[in-house]
Amino acid sequence: MKQNYQKMLDDTIAQITAQGIAPTLLLHSCCAPCSSYCLEYLSDYFQITVFYYNPNIYPEEEYWKRVNEQQHFIERLPAKHPIRFVEGIYDKERFYEMAKGLEEVREGGERCFRCYELRLRESAELARRMGMDYFTTTLSISPLKNAEKLNEIGEQLAREYGVRYLHSDFKKKNGYKRSVELSEEYGMYRQYYCGCVFSKRQRDEEIAAKEGRSHE
Repeated sequence: MKQNYQKMLDDTIAQITAQGIAPTLLLHSCCAPCSSYCLEYLSDYFQITVFYYNPNIYPEEEYWKRVNEQQHFIERLPAKHPIRFVEGIYDKERFYEMAKGLEEVREGGERCFRCYELRLRESAELARRMGMDYFTTTLSISPLKNAEKLNEIGEQLAREYGVRYLHSDFKKKNGYKRSVELSEEYGMYRQYYCGCVFSKRQRDEEIAAKEGRSHE
C-alpha cells in the first residue's frame, strides 16, 4: 500500500505542536534552491541544523558554488528558530567507489538509490552523534527524485541508528513550485543538473538532442 508521506509529516507536526515543543532536526540538503521551501516550512516547528553532505557534486567548482549558496541563503532566511549549518566532507572518491559498475545507469535508477543511501547514512550517523531528535533530507522536493525510496531508506537507517526519520514528500502542497519562487525571490544560483558527472552528462546530451531537433 502506497504511503502518504505528506500526511505522515502533517501528523508529526500536529503532535509536536500540541506538545508545545520544537524538536531538533538534522536536515540533509542537496542544494540551496531545494532547501528553500523545506526550511521556510520546517523552521516554524523544528530547531534545524542543515547538513550539507554531497560528495557526488561535479566538478569541484560546482560543489563550492553550491555550498556557498546554501550558507548565504541560511543567513538571509528569516526563521522562527535559528538555523545552524554543518558542512560534511567532500569525499568524491567515496561517491565514485559507490557508483562503480553503475556509470551507464540512467538517472533515477539504482545508482541514484545508492547515492540517496550514502548521503542519508552520513546524515543518520551525524544525527546520532549530535543527539538530534529527527533527521531527513530535502531530496524529496524534486519531481525527479523517488520519495518512496527515500523514505524507505530513511526508515531503515532510523532503525539502525536509533534516530527518528522525519517522513516527507516535500514536492506536495506545491513545495517544488514554492522552491522555484523562493529561488527567484532570493536571486539564487539554480543548477540545471542534479549534481554528479553522470547526471550532468545525461542532461547535456538531452539539451544537445533538443537543440538539434529545434534546428531541423
